[in-house]
Amino acid sequence: MTTLPSPQWRSREAAHAQRAHRLTAAAVERRGRGEKHPVEDFLFTYYNWAPGKLARWHPGVGVVLEDAEERADWANYVRSGTGVAVDGPGLASARSATIRLARDVLAATRGRAPMLACFGLHEWAMVHRTRPEQVRHAGLPLRLGHAGTDDVVESHKIRCSHHDAFRFFTPSAVPLNELQPTRVDQAAQEQPGCLHATMDCYRWAMKLSPAVPGELLLDCFELARDVRILDMRASPYDVTSMGHEPVAIETPEGKAAYVRAQREFAERADPLRVRLIAVCDALLAQATSA
Repeated sequence: MTTLPSPQWRSREAAHAQRAHRLTAAAVERRGRGEKHPVEDFLFTYYNWAPGKLARWHPGVGVVLEDAEERADWANYVRSGTGVAVDGPGLASARSATIRLARDVLAATRGRAPMLACFGLHEWAMVHRTRPEQVRHAGLPLRLGHAGTDDVVESHKIRCSHHDAFRFFTPSAVPLNELQPTRVDQAAQEQPGCLHATMDCYRWAMKLSPAVPGELLLDCFELARDVRILDMRASPYDVTSMGHEPVAIETPEGKAAYVRAQREFAERADPLRVRLIAVCDALLAQATSA
């Protein structure tokens, strides 16, 4: 266990709150006005974690906070020696299946070479042969129209390896995918080039909280936010009204740009996966020693 004196951890707590505010203030303001943003609000609706949750800093597992009596009654915290700490053994016991799944998926993803030729076609497959009223983001026009969008889907090989993207394919697009990913075989199919797998670093950070240090949680969130922007820029939707230039993946130039961004995101995600795996290992070690 590492012990943090009060001035040190309170400084980190304050810096975290400021950073979280910068990242979430616009979303909070939109919620107050009853507005939705199809690009920026995705992480709060799809992952179902309110912006306010990001504002609370946690030291992570294995850290004792001195003079932190106000946290003694927080969920998943316990008194420890001269201070208060995240209840690692309790979390490991209550979430053992989640922790092991997270570790399996994260480690397996790191162990594979990235596939960089999917070109974001999962978003296109989600609107294949739909009627206008069935489009997921009805407020955004399709850049190539419905017929043009269908042509792109039907003229490309689709190889989506991510279950949570694949499950939103339209019925007509499902048989066009070369893979049929399921939740059960998630660890066997995740790969670091997948944008959704990269965004899921944030998902795992949430599921492991408060065992995850606040700084790591926000690092994962920022990466997921940047990935989501590319996801929509490369989608069939016209997002120019949102201030984003499209990545026209139906062209050679667009494909090349998408692959470059995929590679950069995979490189950014790798050290985050390493840190998340370390959290899993620390929790599992505490469960063993408890």
